[in-house]
Amino acid sequence: MIVDSALYRAGTRVDLACEPGDFGRLRAGVENPGDFVWLGLYQPSPRELDEVAEAFGLHALAVEDAVQAHQRPKLERYEDSLFLVLKTLWYVDAEDAVETGEINIFLGADFVVTVRHGDGSQLQSARAQLETEPSLLAHGPGAVMYAVCDTVVDGYLDVMGELEIDVDEVETSVFSTERTQDSARIYTLKRELAEVRRAVQPLREPLRRLVAGEVSVIHEDARPFFRDVLDHLTQAHEIAENLESLLSSAFDAHLAQISVQQNDDMRKISAGAALVVVPTLIAGIYGMNFEHMPELEWTVGYPFALVLMASVSAGLWIWFKKSGWL
Repeated sequence: MIVDSALYRAGTRVDLACEPGDFGRLRAGVENPGDFVWLGLYQPSPRELDEVAEAFGLHALAVEDAVQAHQRPKLERYEDSLFLVLKTLWYVDAEDAVETGEINIFLGADFVVTVRHGDGSQLQSARAQLETEPSLLAHGPGAVMYAVCDTVVDGYLDVMGELEIDVDEVETSVFSTERTQDSARIYTLKRELAEVRRAVQPLREPLRRLVAGEVSVIHEDARPFFRDVLDHLTQAHEIAENLESLLSSAFDAHLAQISVQQNDDMRKISAGAALVVVPTLIAGIYGMNFEHMPELEWTVGYPFALVLMASVSAGLWIWFKKSGWL
């Protein structure tokens, strides 16, 4: 599906009298140096993307990756064009889940084609914001790539903020006095962090190449903007590493808490067993019907046995209570 298509000249959008799917006429609108076309697609069919590839001269391998999606973040160069893959992230708080999508960017000297998969990182806001800054848009297709990368990476930071809240909740729960079952949530959050790292970590090298000027297609004046995106990406990566460490520590603390609770339970069980075993021992002795058993003919023998059992049990209960076993 075609989301939007436009021609930009000197940092300003130029409306062309052509249908959105008339890619040839859209490309033919590029007349002056600095003019470029930005075509936005959402989950296009292979046929639609083939028509775009024919109009803009996209490489077959890059088109195949864009159709299949589920690619690792990467930056590849095909002759005089670039192909950049970005993973988009958004957070579903009710499920403690990080959902992923994908954006593929084809960039040439006079065109940008963005192919989006998934519901995350809507690019309409990025396009609208960019169109309010003609000086930035005048840098050409590189400005569009910057705007898309900036939008995606800002989404990473939003997700990291949500994950920080969840990790704080887990830490509070683990170290609370109540008995909790945090292991399942910790495992879920660690899996979501792994999903974040699969999006963040591979993107660092492509952005580094863009900042270092190793890609000649990007205008030199646009490189400082990518440095800002790289800084934000590095921040997201550091937060992810820190949260991973905190979750590992919380899991170890949770296991230690379980061990301490089990020791407390064993002490309480042992104390309870002692309260039952001692009276049983006394009752067992007085239940042995031997003729010459000491104290057998006492008239107070039965009350004495009961008082003795109660006294010993009370003494044990007081001792266990002071020792913290009960």
